[in-house]
Amino acid sequence: LDLSNCSLHSPPPGLAEAVAAVVLDLTENPLTTLPNSSFLGFTHLQHLAVPLALECPGGSSAWEEVTTRGSSRLCQGQRNPCNGSGELAWPCPENAACAPDGPGLVQCLCNSPFHGYKCLREGTFPVLLFCGILGAVTLALSLLLWGTQRRKAKTP
Repeated sequence: LDLSNCSLHSPPPGLAEAVAAVVLDLTENPLTTLPNSSFLGFTHLQHLAVPLALECPGGSSAWEEVTTRGSSRLCQGQRNPCNGSGELAWPCPENAACAPDGPGLVQCLCNSPFHGYKCLREGTFPVLLFCGILGAVTLALSLLLWGTQRRKAKTP
């Protein structure tokens, strides 16, 4: 995807739709910052060219090779931060698997049947128990209010 010399001051809003890109050229643009979140989901990106003033997204440790050529920086070979090699190892909670999610970015996917915050909940939501308790409490409060307010009702 060639976005070089497009007078971009920030990553274009539609860039998130190009997650399948393997090669991306952003050189010769007056970019001032390049947030890591701009490349969320870019797991197939292998060659990224950015202006020399900018670092590679995720830092140099997120790429196999970072070189400079003229007025551009070339980031090649996106590393897998989940492979556990030294500083790139990413701790996911128990019951979860690490999955790459872009340069220097990861996501933790819960193993089945776990779900929720830090994959601590197991199974599914107890719908019958919740509805049963809610119905019983509603019925009890309704009967209590009906009984206490009945004495105030006028009879014909």
